[in-house]
Amino acid sequence: MGREVQEEESREVTELRFHRTVYAGTAVDEAVKRFGAFATFELREDPDHWVVRLQAPTAEREARIAGELGNYALGTTIKNRGAR
Repeated sequence: MGREVQEEESREVTELRFHRTVYAGTAVDEAVKRFGAFATFELREDPDHWVVRLQAPTAEREARIAGELGNYALGTTIKNRGAR
């Protein structure tokens, strides 16, 4: 998972990039739904990554949510692969 902080109209936004060979798209979607009450999310795709941009009330909260979101997406990916 890659993490970038980008400025957008004088407000930083965190962008997470989940590589498609590692993360299941359904796991990323599930993670965003799970943390939806704590931040604003925007999802998009590029050829190699699932991309999630998130914005929370404070930079500290945003960083924490980004870390937890990544952990949840990876854990869900691993759990679902084991269930096959």
